[in-house]
Parts: sequence; C-alpha cells; structure tokens
Amino acid sequence: MKLRKVTAASAAVLALALSATACGGDNKDSSGSGSSGGGKIKIGIKYDQPGLGLKKPDGSFSGFDVDVATYVAKQLGYEPNQIEWVETKSADRENALARDDVKLIAATYSITDERKQKVAFAGPYLLAHQDLLVKKDSKISEATDLNGEKLCSVTGSTSAQNVKDDFAPKAQLKQQAGYSECIAGLQSGAVDAVTTDDSILAGFAAQDKYKGQFKLAGLKLSNENYGIGVKKGDTATVNKVNAALEKMVSDGSWQKAVDKNFGPAGYKNEPAPKVGVIVK
Repeated sequence: MKLRKVTAASAAVLALALSATACGGDNKDSSGSGSSGGGKIKIGIKYDQPGLGLKKPDGSFSGFDVDVATYVAKQLGYEPNQIEWVETKSADRENALARDDVKLIAATYSITDERKQKVAFAGPYLLAHQDLLVKKDSKISEATDLNGEKLCSVTGSTSAQNVKDDFAPKAQLKQQAGYSECIAGLQSGAVDAVTTDDSILAGFAAQDKYKGQFKLAGLKLSNENYGIGVKKGDTATVNKVNAALEKMVSDGSWQKAVDKNFGPAGYKNEPAPKVGVIVK
C-alpha cells in the first residue's frame, strides 16, 4: 500500500513538472536575455534628452537612440510592442547590464577604453562632437570667443571645464541641474552659450518651442563614438547588433532617423561611422 502511494505521488510530481515545462515554453522573456523573438526585450535609454531618448507625456518614446534601438530589436526578432524601454541614467549603465536589468543600452553611450573593461559595445552608430549652442544671431563662432562670456553645462559635466581649460580661460561657467535649464537660460539671455555633445544640443534645439532660435557653432571639440552597450562577454549579441547597424545604414534607415530627429536644428552630422572603427 505504501508502495502504491509513493508511486502515485511520483506520478503526480512528474505530471506537474511536465505541465510546468509546457507552460514555460509559452512564457515571455521579460529580460530579453533569451532567444531573439521570444517574449520581450528590455532596452535602456535616456528619458530626458529630446532628439535622442525622450519619454513623452503620453507615455510614448522618441529620439534617435530610440529609433536605432527599435531597428536593431526588429533585426533581432522583436516587434516594437515587444520592447520594454527602461530609463538608464549615465551613472548606472554598467550596473544595469551586469545585473541583467536590460539586454541593450542605447543612451548616448560613448565608447571608451575604461568602459570597455566593464561592458561590451556594438557600433559605433553615431560620431558626435562636443560643440556649442548659441542664439541664431550670436557672433560666437569659435571656442575662444567665449572669453568673458557665460557658458552653461550641467553639474558634474566636464564639457564646460574643458572649454575653460583649453580654449577660453576667462569664460564664466554656469552650472545647472539639467540641459533644459541651460537651454532656457540661453533663450532668456542669462547665458551666452551651452556646451555638450552636438547631438544632444541639436535634439534640444529641434524642440518646437525653440525652433529657429538657436544654432550649433559647428565645432569639433572632442570625438564621441556612441555605441550600444551589451553585457560583457556576450559576443553573440554584439555580432548580431553590429550586423543590424550595418543594415540600417545600407538601407537608408539610419540617415532618415538622423534627419527626423536632428534636422530641425541644422545638425550637420558626420557620415555613418563604420562599425568597429573608433575615431579618437
């Protein structure tokens, strides 16, 4: 009798295990760490950078990084409604990948030797440069013109200090919590110029409320090679993303995304960078 009970119990356990396995085959992959096309994929972006990664009031997302990531996800087998956008602040990007919080990060993520010690990168997919944003009628055309002028950037950024150290020692540095405050200061005349990556500046300037008011100086004070962050050691995903980026360029989708997101600011973008080639 005991033997029969044990056998019945074992059979029940086996049945439950088989049932769980069958159900598991239909489960959504919420981390995006499974095979492409299965369930959802989590992608880290910025939520507060117009033209690059912006969460709009209606809950939708827009920007060049968003368009690039959406295209890449499609090539990996994920439809737009299978993408879960995750806000990934600059200071937490490496940790987010290490913790598997996201599968990919497309968030103005410059490829550097230091970062490559912690994460893998696909790309680059955009070559940006540190630049200046000024009013449309401004006579500032070179970094040296900032001597005696008020220059704004965000707290903790090295951009403004780089200008002061290398080009305009008499520039008056103004720091704000975010670029929105700097742009508002430029509009009101509280500052004379704003500095950071040209792609970021172009995204802000392209907003409807600022269209036609500002211009990029067109300087190339640094080279910023934007890459898509991938967990360290995940070579297979890096190769797939690189192939997707190459296709995006070749079929014209890359240039369309540039024109859509940066065009209104008169952004003179560099040609699409060659995957695997870092411009120092």
